Amino acid sequence: MSIQILMPALSPTMEEGKLAKWLVKEGDQVKSGDILAEIETDKATMEFEAVDEGKIGKLLVPEGTEGVKVNSPIAVLLSEGEDATAADIPAAMKSIKEAVTAEAKKPVPLTPTLSPKGGEGVSGQRSLAPVGGEGKGEGVVTSALAAGRIFASPLAKRLAAQKGIDLAALTGSGPHGRIVKEDVEHAGPGAAKPAAVPAAIPAAQPSAGGGIAGIAPLPDARLFYKPDDYVEIPHDLMRRSIAKRLASATALIPHFYLTIDCRIDALMATRARLNEAAPKPALRPAEGGTGGDADGYKLSVNDFVVKAAALALTHVPEVNASWTDSAILRHKHADVGVAVALDFGLITPIVFHAEEKGLAQISNEVKSLAERARAKKLKPQEYEGGSFAISNLGMFGIKNFTAVINPPHAGILAVGAGEARAVVTNGKVEAATVMTVTMSCDHRVIDGATGARFLQIFKQYVEEPAAMLL
Repeated sequence: MSIQILMPALSPTMEEGKLAKWLVKEGDQVKSGDILAEIETDKATMEFEAVDEGKIGKLLVPEGTEGVKVNSPIAVLLSEGEDATAADIPAAMKSIKEAVTAEAKKPVPLTPTLSPKGGEGVSGQRSLAPVGGEGKGEGVVTSALAAGRIFASPLAKRLAAQKGIDLAALTGSGPHGRIVKEDVEHAGPGAAKPAAVPAAIPAAQPSAGGGIAGIAPLPDARLFYKPDDYVEIPHDLMRRSIAKRLASATALIPHFYLTIDCRIDALMATRARLNEAAPKPALRPAEGGTGGDADGYKLSVNDFVVKAAALALTHVPEVNASWTDSAILRHKHADVGVAVALDFGLITPIVFHAEEKGLAQISNEVKSLAERARAKKLKPQEYEGGSFAISNLGMFGIKNFTAVINPPHAGILAVGAGEARAVVTNGKVEAATVMTVTMSCDHRVIDGATGARFLQIFKQYVEEPAAMLL
């Protein structure tokens, strides 16, 4: 009997992924443990192994396909002696089609009507007008404004907006029902229909999925620009995930901010001495070789910050916690996430049990995590969870900033650049190297005095780094 191979959930939060590459072809014999495909999530590209043995009867999803839902069929595996013609491949294809249809039929949030002339909209409020002159987009209210999930190519969406065609009225001829350019060009005049105008917009309430129910989505920015005035860069999975998580975090987590200045002259001197005496670290492949000592290291200021934050979390365990609707989870270890900037987004790999690790170990671990993050080779367990996070923009010369909390953490520390400033010591003005840090706190978990106590202890460790050895 044939077996449907399903899109795997490669992390607890994964809902969909991109089938980046098939490593098998139809007719190949596979056994348990063989690598079938490379699956790209929002954070990493991972290999997908076979669980059963048999022959690949049909690859249902072409490689390069994005937005493949978890648990949807991607291939059919034939058992021994089974013929592809006898396999229930049509049923698998039907289940894919049904999944796509169900996604397209999901309820659409209510949105105010957009008047192309800038006239009065819902409840007498002034509505927005698209630019581009007379005759372009007149009377158009596209389904894109309703934020319904409609599978259409970017070009098809743009043409539909220009012609006043409602994409929801079209049947796509592309892969899995995707609406393409030809569908829009061949659409009849009856394809355009006005969107329903709600009587009122309900108050914002957190939804079960982490979004905000009742808030109308923003209008599609393409309505306000001529097509020749911009270049369209489609969202990848990481950018979609970042947008979703941060929008939920800022809307649902009550942030407040605490800022403190740390004098880091002693830290800089200690760092210089330790690096001078340290064995030279082995060069990584990205740096052009493998020479040097495997136990070598080169400490950065951020390594001291990670260690100081971890020790402060052990002293103030109220900060080392996560919110749930029924309880606060107080973590037993300081698992510190370190934000890493990528060309295509942002990721926060975690230094687990950072309070138990020395500076050299933290330094090498952070470098390894950052290198694999940029290559999209991190495993989910290396960037999911954690109890606190650090975002450092000091290397870019940023003096002070605030960061958005990364759930399920209750806090994140934004670290600025160390710079020479005039400070008063014992009544005398002198030059000192000062670093400003700002902690974003989840007020459901951390009270103001608790956050202040954490920063005081963090400052003590940073200003007297030898105390980290006690």
